[in-house]
Amino acid sequence: MNYYTDNKVLGHYLRHPLMQRIVQMQEHNYTQADKYNYAPIDFDEAVEGYEQVLELIGRLCAEVIAPNATEVEADGPTLKDGRVIYAPATEQNLDLFRKAGLMGISLPREYGGLNFPRTVFILIEDVVTRADAAFGNLWGLQDCAETIHSFGSEEQCQRFLPRVCAGETMSMDLTEPDAGSDLQSVRLKASYSEADGCWYLDGVKRFITNGDSDIHLVLARSEEGSVDGRGLSLFVVEKSCGGVHTRRIEDKMGIHGSPTCEIVFNHARAELIGSRRMGLIKYVMALMNGARLGIATQSVGLAQAAYSEALAYARSRKQFGKAIINFPAVYDLVGGMKARLDAARSLLYETSRNVDMSGQFTALARERTLTPEERAEAKIFAKKADALTPIIKGIGSEIANLNAYDCVQVHGGSGYMRDYVCERIYRDARITSIYEGTTQLQVVAAIRYATSGFYGQLLDEYLAAEVPERLAPLHGRIAKMAADYKAAVEKAQASACQESLDFLSRRLYEMAAYTIMAALLMADAAADEELFASSLNRFVAMAEALVAGHAAYIEAYTPELLQYYEK
Repeated sequence: MNYYTDNKVLGHYLRHPLMQRIVQMQEHNYTQADKYNYAPIDFDEAVEGYEQVLELIGRLCAEVIAPNATEVEADGPTLKDGRVIYAPATEQNLDLFRKAGLMGISLPREYGGLNFPRTVFILIEDVVTRADAAFGNLWGLQDCAETIHSFGSEEQCQRFLPRVCAGETMSMDLTEPDAGSDLQSVRLKASYSEADGCWYLDGVKRFITNGDSDIHLVLARSEEGSVDGRGLSLFVVEKSCGGVHTRRIEDKMGIHGSPTCEIVFNHARAELIGSRRMGLIKYVMALMNGARLGIATQSVGLAQAAYSEALAYARSRKQFGKAIINFPAVYDLVGGMKARLDAARSLLYETSRNVDMSGQFTALARERTLTPEERAEAKIFAKKADALTPIIKGIGSEIANLNAYDCVQVHGGSGYMRDYVCERIYRDARITSIYEGTTQLQVVAAIRYATSGFYGQLLDEYLAAEVPERLAPLHGRIAKMAADYKAAVEKAQASACQESLDFLSRRLYEMAAYTIMAALLMADAAADEELFASSLNRFVAMAEALVAGHAAYIEAYTPELLQYYEK
């Protein structure tokens, strides 16, 4: 079995038209082949290399990572003398990926990385988290190294990035007991020693994924007397230098193989990343956007795992003389899971392509001055990436939870038992709509793109593309959804009450998300009708119901309704 080759949908995203440009920029017009004999000479050779890695990872995930997940879940990490000890099967998984050279996926070759574009990294993470979301957390945190690469000095890159490529683990240490989503309230103190010529960190971090990592990225207050985000800087801390220990491992509902830790910094030696006072304003915002895309990918991987488990069980389980997949009540559930999964995946890879292109222009700007045309194009890609990330993080995680719920339902009483994988998927999925920004915070991040009309403009752009005649009726239905969404935005904005607009934001957000997903799934179906047409038909019907319901609610809404809510 292979988790890449058994899912034909994944290969579709490697060949999206924009991928040719992304790969060309990533490979510096394929001049890397002059220096590295394993670098591709053209797009086809690059895709062939990506597929070889994806097939390897797909096999390892199916044959080792997924079977190990039950043991990892049972054993979990333990704490001894302030150090985290992974479950034995987790160590086996990490060692397997290190030996296979599957670390440093997106880092440049000069540091020992594979130099893959972000979209290919997301594809790999999609496969890995289907096998085990907890291991996906540990492996996926290598992406923190991109922050060092983007904002650290060349000397720091030379020291840290090869170690990540060799398999050292990373963490992003942001949250504190009194600073969760409100990172401006971070208090962990950073003090500079003139005598030692270095920084020291003192304080506590909480809810840190893989908190006993080898290399920590830490947000700390460097400016004495400051009280907001302008007094925060970003630091890198090496565990081997001492001063960092784990006080506890949290006892969580799910993702047991991924240790979530409370970390104490006791005069821990640290290095400043980039400039002082830019920690939250610039560096952590970039880090968080990457993390949110990572959780969106984890969500899609979990939604895939839930669908695969439900489909396999429904085909094998017999009741009343036939497999339960043949009962409408069951195949409706399973079909809905597939439709939501494909729609979320369409949005995930549209987002990752825009993130990729934005990153490519940012990297190019470090090498030379961009032309006016390039600056304008870079701005568009960056805006799309910023607008789509909170949608895929929020809605993707909600879909993961819906699919996990339906997977248990398809299994019936068996799904409630720990003998079945779906019970673990159900618990693992729950965190996705909470960490790296709750769904409610994603609404806050996204709503300005609704009220400014940007999501409406995106829909116009997506719906302007030609589609096969057979899909024209579906195209018309999506266009009607887009018109209803725009009318709902106008109605919500017509209220002079800001609280009313805030109250209706979640509904506008969901209307935008489901309409955009329908439009993107339409584009995928236009490119490969055999792969996507079935899900498109189902999803458009589901999206229509949601959009119509929210539109009716907003149309009937009056501010007086707010008085019925407890505060």
